[in-house]
This record gives sequence, structure tokens and C-alpha cells, in this order.
Amino acid sequence: MHDPLVTFEQLNEADFISLFSRIYEHSTWVAEALWQQVSQHPNGYFDQMSKIESAMKHIVEQSADEQKLILLRAHPDLAGKAALAGELTQASTSEQAGAGLDQCSEAELRHFLHLNDTYREKFGFPFIMAVKGATKEQVLAGFEERTPNDWQTEFDRAMSEVHKIAAFRLADL
Repeated sequence: MHDPLVTFEQLNEADFISLFSRIYEHSTWVAEALWQQVSQHPNGYFDQMSKIESAMKHIVEQSADEQKLILLRAHPDLAGKAALAGELTQASTSEQAGAGLDQCSEAELRHFLHLNDTYREKFGFPFIMAVKGATKEQVLAGFEERTPNDWQTEFDRAMSEVHKIAAFRLADL
């Protein structure tokens, strides 16, 4: 089934990279690698969103762990300092607002800041959860469930959540 809304092959390199650089948070390198694949495989290779999603996920998964860690660290804390300062990307702002994280009481906000700091201190990257369709309570439960994990388990879970976020963002294109 073809996506009738977009013909990505018709975009020039700059527009293509601009569009797809929003999918993986502050990680333009993923869109640049995708462009290289599009350039090598024109004529409908990316005629379905599922193919684009799969290709982008593969690009990320084939990258070195150090690059993946940079990608994880590019994500903002949930209900964190960047959100308070209005420094989130448009996608992150919308996703966090959808989970009600922009409506925290002062006590909830202090709790989130503490959880973010504790998590980041333990793992070296922010707590990442695909919050689209989630509630504040579910996000808090996620912190409680995942903070006891070991580093590798949480690294793998965070990468899985990053791919879920990317899939949501692609679906919104």
C-alpha cells in the first residue's frame, strides 16, 4: 500500500534531511544516512512509511553504541528543566503535553525533577519513554519500574522507546 500524501523521492536533499531530522531527536545523522539510501535506491524504494521506519531503525541499530548513547542523551528529561525553560522541540513539547506533563503541580514537578536526576545519575542518559497516549501516572510508574534495572537492560529499553517515539513521529508526517 502506498502512502498517497508524500513522495519522498521528489524532495531535494536539504528538504528531505530537514523533514526526517525531526524523527530521531537532535540526530540529523540518521536522516543523512537515510538520504544516502534514497539516493542509491530511487524508484519507490521508500514508497511506504513502514519501509522508511524500518530503514531508519536499521541505521540507528547498526550504529556504534557510542553513537546510540549520544542519541539517547539528545532526548530531554520528561517534565524536566528543558520543558520548564521552553527549550523542547515541537514534537517533544506536543508529546509531553499529550501525557499531561505540562500540567504538573509544584509537588509533581519536584518529584519528576528528582526522578530525572536519580535516573540520569544512575544510567548516564535521560529516562526515555514513548509517552504518546500515556498519562502522568503511567510515566511515573515507568520510572519506578525501570530505575532498578541494570545499565544494559535500561540502555536496550531506552533504545526501544526511542524507536517507538520515531514511529509515532513518522506516522504524524
